[in-house]
Amino acid sequence: MAYPSPRIHNPMLWLIALVICLGAALGARSFRPLPEHPVAQPWADSFSVAPVAVGSPLFAPEAAPGAPTPWASALRVGESGAVETGFVAEFPPVSIESLPLHGTSLVSQAGGAKKSLTVVTRGTLRRGESLSIALRRQGIDFQVIHTIATEFGKIFDFRRARPGDEYRLGQEASGRLVDFRYSVSPEKSFYLYATDSGYRVREDHAQLRAQVAKVVGQIDSSLYGTIKELGERSQLASDFADIFAWDIDFSRSVQPGDDFEILFERMYRTSAEGAEVYVKPGRILAARYRGRNGDYSAVFFEGDKGYGRYYRPDGSSVERAFLVAPLKFSRISSSFSTARRHPILDVVRPHRGIDYAAAHGTPLWSVGAGRVIFRGWAGGSGNLVKVKHRNGYVSYYAHLSRFEPGLKVGSSVEQKQVIGYVGDTGLATGPHVCFRVQKNGRYVNPLDISAPAGDPVTEPDRERFESVRDLLLADLGTGMQIAADEAL
Repeated sequence: MAYPSPRIHNPMLWLIALVICLGAALGARSFRPLPEHPVAQPWADSFSVAPVAVGSPLFAPEAAPGAPTPWASALRVGESGAVETGFVAEFPPVSIESLPLHGTSLVSQAGGAKKSLTVVTRGTLRRGESLSIALRRQGIDFQVIHTIATEFGKIFDFRRARPGDEYRLGQEASGRLVDFRYSVSPEKSFYLYATDSGYRVREDHAQLRAQVAKVVGQIDSSLYGTIKELGERSQLASDFADIFAWDIDFSRSVQPGDDFEILFERMYRTSAEGAEVYVKPGRILAARYRGRNGDYSAVFFEGDKGYGRYYRPDGSSVERAFLVAPLKFSRISSSFSTARRHPILDVVRPHRGIDYAAAHGTPLWSVGAGRVIFRGWAGGSGNLVKVKHRNGYVSYYAHLSRFEPGLKVGSSVEQKQVIGYVGDTGLATGPHVCFRVQKNGRYVNPLDISAPAGDPVTEPDRERFESVRDLLLADLGTGMQIAADEAL
């Protein structure tokens, strides 16, 4: 029995069937079996593969137009902190100093014709953490940390580590320690490095070079703020204030519009690439301050005894027997007065001292050389220190939070030696120091004391001093100025 052929009456079904047939035919023509041996790509021979740490930047030479781009596989870090490796095309060596300060980076290091990769970890010690904690935070293996602690213990006590100290650690991809550098300052560091026979450690000191520079400014709100705005380090403001500390109380005498000039040394070191890196301000060579209380100038001069001091242009010493204040960059919250309403007792009575408001823990120093005659609790004055000086003077420092360790009755102190720290002990509304001075048993206003000056330039040094003075003051008026955009 014959059956009639089935008919497709829907034209759309015919079209779909035709497309399927054409696709099968074309696929059969384009399919070829893979060769038994893979054909090497000509560009692949110029690259080798090596393990790399997570997050490492890739540094590659610029590819020629149309050239193939080498590939890299992504990596990840396991929960244990160990690096799980993948592969990355190896490129020419990368300078360590060009890498980021923090985190983990990849450095290629040449070793003859053969290259190896070093994983570099950089960081800064945080407040309240030890180096061990800092390294563990960055995933460094305990055995590596133990090696660092053991070897470094020969030259460095990590109990002296401070927040802000920087470190750099180099490891092979296998995790083996290559080297470790711990920097306690821009010019001082400790270095551990691997040798064929084990590890060695040494202390490094950067060679600093001085370059004379000049900064000129006009006070806006404070000396500190103005110098920072000019792009210089705060240390320069501190050193400048120290020079005139016997004449100017920078907590109360500075006014907007006052101007200053500073001729000083900028200290540089040479980086690994040969670049000059600014480290810190060095000695101030000459300085001038003009304000409502007068015009003050000073020059640095080293006499025949081998040590330098600051002198006025006439050769007299800028130093006096007493400093005008027992701390730096504070604010007078209450002045010397014969009748003041006490902020706590609410009674009017004399205030025979000057209150300097400052942050809790600010260091306090003795305004002059002398001997400690009292150290302890004194009722409303809280923690109190008294220092006896020559010529019948006694200075008082009240409301201290704590005393300088080792200070006791009978201790000899030098001018500007730290004796304690600002606090609010006793009858106090906030952290400050009540500074008082007695002369032959009677309180006097500390700001009215006319203390004797230090020794002037000696006669044998006079001619040389005048020559140095003239050169420095000339440079102070015409020297190179530092613009704000030169800040480093």
